[in-house]
Amino acid sequence: MNRFHPAHLLALGSLLLLTAATAAPNQLSETETRDGWRLLFDGQSLQGWRSFKKSGPPDRGWVVADGCLEHVAKGGGGDILSTGEFTEFDLKFSWKLAPEANSGVKYFVTEERATALGHEYQLLDDALNEDARNGRHHQTASFYDVLPPAEDAKAAPVGEWNHSRIVVRGQHVEHWLNNKLALAYDLGSEPVLAAVAKSKFKTVPGFGTRVRGHILLQDHGGQIWFRDLKIRDLAAR
Repeated sequence: MNRFHPAHLLALGSLLLLTAATAAPNQLSETETRDGWRLLFDGQSLQGWRSFKKSGPPDRGWVVADGCLEHVAKGGGGDILSTGEFTEFDLKFSWKLAPEANSGVKYFVTEERATALGHEYQLLDDALNEDARNGRHHQTASFYDVLPPAEDAKAAPVGEWNHSRIVVRGQHVEHWLNNKLALAYDLGSEPVLAAVAKSKFKTVPGFGTRVRGHILLQDHGGQIWFRDLKIRDLAAR
């Protein structure tokens, strides 16, 4: 009769826990499904994404490979935005950049505006991209050109995966980077509106306040990979 040594049972239990913790990308756990999360990217296609003011996605620039939604360097195609719109939400996504790349995730993007403007969670090679020299409010996890992230908010080295989160609950917004709170602000507050008035968005009506809008992935010419794009609609709850 075979008997397992306690050490073997402990190792088996640890393996099962590790397997559960490292689920395949672009999948929802039972808990996430129960809590109302849904995938924005299915890991296989551009379903659920389209070009600004168009009915379908671009035919170049954005590709799906190895379970990632990738923008090819200098591939064109333009920004892509979610078909769904949100006011209050919890958005999680993983991303990595090629050297010198610049991109961003925008929210509150409305097609009532002439261009695809929104509040942008900046994604940048802070070491090599020239835009980083314009100040912390242009660096990774900032509210681009408006508010800087915390000084200790640091992305992983270029080529490694980062994990970000944007939470909008009521008028409160949070930017998270690699499980650390990088920035928090309140929509329509005096500090935010004062910062907007000093930014390139100062003439945009309603900028700095909450609107119902799309989630947008930015084409800024660089190479970037996304996966595990998941959202929970907090307004519906």
